[in-house]
Amino acid sequence: MKKVVKFGGSSLASAGQFEKVGKIIRAEKGRRYVVPSAPGKRFSSDTKVTDMLYGCYAKAEKGEDFSEDLAKIRARYQEIIDGLQLKLSLDEAFSVIEEDFKNQAGTQYAASRGEYLNGMVMAAYLGFAFVDSATVIRFHEDGSLDTETTNRLLADALEKQEYAVIPGFYGADATGKVRTFSRGGSDITGSLVARAVKADMYENWTDVSGCLVTDPRIVENPVPIDIITYRELRELSYMGASVLHEDAIFPVRSEGIPINIRNTNCPEDKGTMIVGDTCSKSEYIITGIAGKKGFASVTIEKDMMNTEIGFGRKVLQVFEENDISFEHMPSGIDTMTILVHETEFAEHEQKVLTGIQKAVHPDHISLEADLALIAVVGRGMKSARGTAGRIFSALAHARVNVKMIDQGSSELNIIIGVENSDFETAVRAIYNIFVLCKL
Repeated sequence: MKKVVKFGGSSLASAGQFEKVGKIIRAEKGRRYVVPSAPGKRFSSDTKVTDMLYGCYAKAEKGEDFSEDLAKIRARYQEIIDGLQLKLSLDEAFSVIEEDFKNQAGTQYAASRGEYLNGMVMAAYLGFAFVDSATVIRFHEDGSLDTETTNRLLADALEKQEYAVIPGFYGADATGKVRTFSRGGSDITGSLVARAVKADMYENWTDVSGCLVTDPRIVENPVPIDIITYRELRELSYMGASVLHEDAIFPVRSEGIPINIRNTNCPEDKGTMIVGDTCSKSEYIITGIAGKKGFASVTIEKDMMNTEIGFGRKVLQVFEENDISFEHMPSGIDTMTILVHETEFAEHEQKVLTGIQKAVHPDHISLEADLALIAVVGRGMKSARGTAGRIFSALAHARVNVKMIDQGSSELNIIIGVENSDFETAVRAIYNIFVLCKL
């Protein structure tokens, strides 16, 4: 079996964590391609190396002395190297970084050096080849990923390496300028590598034993999810679940490669399997609950709206002209509601209202802010009767006022809108009714 294994920052924060990772990789010969993140926090009050690099480069950008900051970053890596008793020097790498910082190489370059340096340490520790992601992950000039070129470069480079370390989070454009994914983008790198080498499995190792039904900051000790489909995870990731970067799903999904979310600190746990489809039934009707705060709604009312051809297009065009994307659009015969991110909408609020007035001449427009959206996701909901009724019952019992409910045609998810202040209460109520089976 050929596996790609990605390890998050908390899994690589210290020499002790590196040793755990080493045991995991060496336990199976199939774990051939390793994607490391930058070192994370060693303890709660610690600082992630990526954040240290941001701070260091900010000083360099202002022309201030950043030598002390860079020395602290160097000390973090030296602590790991000494703890692992490696004969590895990063002096040359840090000299290059220092010079590049002085020459204003850019924030993305600065942020990428955490993964770059950790990749060198990991390769030395495992005895694997080191493949600089800047040579195999290609970005377009506008910062978007060049998927086809990346797949070709990765496949060509890794075909020659039986075992290799490929740092996560960054790549480069055609000019060689370093580019990064958004925060947490090492998940994407792992997924791209898995597709390029046609892996049998992509293992994503972190500090939790797989995906949980909901946020443990809201519900104490939520139950884990044994198996989840790509579509379900995509819905949950989009609505705030943060175990896996949402863009990491697409490369492996296209090749049918399963993802296994595992816990570095509890390697005996099976974790969560993420698959294309499955006959396996969830223990509960729902698979997961996720949500976000900070939405606003624009409700448009007009008699005989349903007979006016092009009404919806005209309304959405106003949002498009103001560079505002919409999240959901529940509607009735004479009403239409557009839900948007409050921060995006606030800046263009009056322009949008004026634009809608001119475009469709509504009878009334009403606005509401401070809304939260909650997604209840599950492949089992399609065959279960009364799911929406149970949600309403649970929320009513918890004295939560439902502002909106929207169910997609796939019956894979139900979106509920509530006030920001009711968000946590609503999540707990839904969890209780479906998982703990109690009001």
